[in-house]
Amino acid sequence: MNILVLGSGGREHTFAYKIAQSNLCDTLFVAPGNAGTAAIATNVPIAVTDFTSIKELVLKEHIKMVVVGPEDPLVQGISDYFKSDNQLKNVIVIGPSKEGARLEGSKEYAKEFLIRHNIPTAAYQSFTAATVEEGKQFLETLNAPYVLKADGLAAGKGVLILQDIKEAKTELENMLTNKKFGAASEKVVIEEFLDGIELSVFVLTDGKNYVTLPTAKDYKRIGEGDTGLNTGGMGAISPVPFADHAFMSKIEEQIIKPTVDGLAKENIDYKGFIFIGLIKVGNDPKVIEYNVRMGDPETEAVLPRVQTDLVKLFQHVGEQSLDTITLDIDQRSATTVMAVSGGYPEAYQKGKEITGIDTVSESIVFHAGTKLEDGKVVTNGGRVIAVTSFDDDFRQALKKSYQNIEKLHFDKMYYRKDLGFDL
Repeated sequence: MNILVLGSGGREHTFAYKIAQSNLCDTLFVAPGNAGTAAIATNVPIAVTDFTSIKELVLKEHIKMVVVGPEDPLVQGISDYFKSDNQLKNVIVIGPSKEGARLEGSKEYAKEFLIRHNIPTAAYQSFTAATVEEGKQFLETLNAPYVLKADGLAAGKGVLILQDIKEAKTELENMLTNKKFGAASEKVVIEEFLDGIELSVFVLTDGKNYVTLPTAKDYKRIGEGDTGLNTGGMGAISPVPFADHAFMSKIEEQIIKPTVDGLAKENIDYKGFIFIGLIKVGNDPKVIEYNVRMGDPETEAVLPRVQTDLVKLFQHVGEQSLDTITLDIDQRSATTVMAVSGGYPEAYQKGKEITGIDTVSESIVFHAGTKLEDGKVVTNGGRVIAVTSFDDDFRQALKKSYQNIEKLHFDKMYYRKDLGFDL
C-alpha cells in the first residue's frame, strides 16, 4: 500500500525508516520531510496543517494510510477531517480525533480527565487573566518549586519550574496578562511540584485494545546537569533502567488501563499513540502530562527497538485488532544524542552545511532540522540531527553515539555530553 507520513523532524524520519523496511509498503511519501526522509521516501512540500492539499495528495497517489507525526494537525482535527469525507473515510489515520487530541491541546482538559478516572497526578488549579490575583494566592499555599503550565500548545516550552515565589507571581502575570506564550497561555495551570525521576511510557491503542511500547527517558534542558532552558529534547535512553517489572505493573494497572478505558467510556475516538509523561515519586508513578503522538527524540530510541513490522501494527490499529498481535522488542538498550544549532533554543541560524554523515558507523543517523540545498545537507532547525546506537548496556550505547556524533560537523554545532548522568 502507499503510505504518507506527516512531519519534518527526527520522529518522522524514524517512522519513515521503519515503514520503508516493511514489505507491506509500496510507495512512501513524507510531507514536508527533510534531507533524511528524501533518501528513503518521496518528500512533498505540503504543510502538516494544509488539509486540502493533503487530501489532493492522498487521492492522487492512492494513499491508504496516513501516519501523523506532530501534534498540530491532530489538535486541528485531521483525523475527523478524513472520517467525515466520503473520499477519505477508508484511509487508516494513525492519530486520535480532535476530542482525543485535547489531552495534549489543553493541560486543563488533561488534568480533568486524570481526576475523573482516578489516575494519580499532582494537585492543580487553573487560572485566567481575570483570576490572576487568585492564582497568586494559590501559589502562596504551595511549597517551592512552583510549576506553571501554559494550557495550550507551546512547542514543548510552555512549562516553567521556579524556585522563588516572587518570580513565580511575576511569571504568572507574564503568561496571563502579557501573553508570554501567546494564545497558549490565556489559561495557566498551576500544579504542585512532584519530586522524583521522570520517564516516558508510549502506548499504541486502537480505541479498545493497546500495546505498550518500550519506555524512554529524555533530556529536555539545553545545559549539562539538566540546567538552562527547556528544549524539545537533547537526547533519550530506552529502556529506562529503573522501570522494573513491578514498577511497570503499577503503571499498567494505575495509569495505562484507566486511560484507555476512560477514552472508551467517554466515547472518544482514539486510534494512535498515547505518550504518558510520568514521574516516579518514591515507588509510585504519577502522570505529569499526556501527549497524543510519539515524543521526539524518544521515538529515535524507542522505534528502532520495535522489531514487529510497523505497518502491520498500524493495520491492526485500523482494524481494532491490536489484541491479536504481540510486540517483538529488541532487548538491547538504545541511546539517542541530539546535535543542535548554536544558540538553540533561542535565536539560531539555518543553512549551515553538515558534513560527516557518511562516516558514521554502527549507529543510525536520524535527520531532524535538515534540508537539501544544491545537493548538500544543510541545517534547517534548532534540533538538527540525532545519532542512535545499540548495546547491551546503555553506557556502552551512549559511548557509540558520542563517538559517532563527533564525526559530524556544522558551524556552532552543540550537543550534551552528559546524557544518562542521573541513571
